[in-house]
Amino acid sequence: MRTRIRSARRPRGVTLFELLVTMLIIAILAAIAVPSYRYITTYSRMSAEMNALLGDLQYARSEAVREGQAVSVCVAASTTSPRSCAADGTTAWQDGWLVFSDLSDNGVYDKTVGDAVLRVQPPITSGDTLIQGNGISVITFNHEGFAYIGQATAMFTLNDSGGDLQLMRCLFISESGMMTTALYAANSTCS
Repeated sequence: MRTRIRSARRPRGVTLFELLVTMLIIAILAAIAVPSYRYITTYSRMSAEMNALLGDLQYARSEAVREGQAVSVCVAASTTSPRSCAADGTTAWQDGWLVFSDLSDNGVYDKTVGDAVLRVQPPITSGDTLIQGNGISVITFNHEGFAYIGQATAMFTLNDSGGDLQLMRCLFISESGMMTTALYAANSTCS
């Protein structure tokens, strides 16, 4: 005959102490994760904004070479519909920009001479600022891919709406048409 050993039944469920410890652990993990999540989403958003400008400038340059004619990128006027170029000297590129074929090679969008809008970038709605510090409101690429910027290098600065310098990004354009981006943390000239 077999003897049966009865095991003591353990009550099911959790104690109040176990529940409180679990909630404390979850609260600590959330306190660590939320700031990191905000940083990652802001970093990603700013990267996308800068890459939009870089992509459109590279597109303008390649179209100028491909078509054998000037292609310009200008700051968009924030109040006109349909979108057109802003007044000369406007440096607030966060209002958006236009890429257009520039048949008269003067940096002015004029559809009466046959200029055609190739791309339109809407305004940046996040509150970030995209400034061109040298007063350049139009960049024109010639049929060889060279940029007319009126100086050796032009720099665009993208600032976070919260003012965090670690998130600041810059885009450099040389007269040869070469473009590079940098973070403030990695390049002190980005300011």
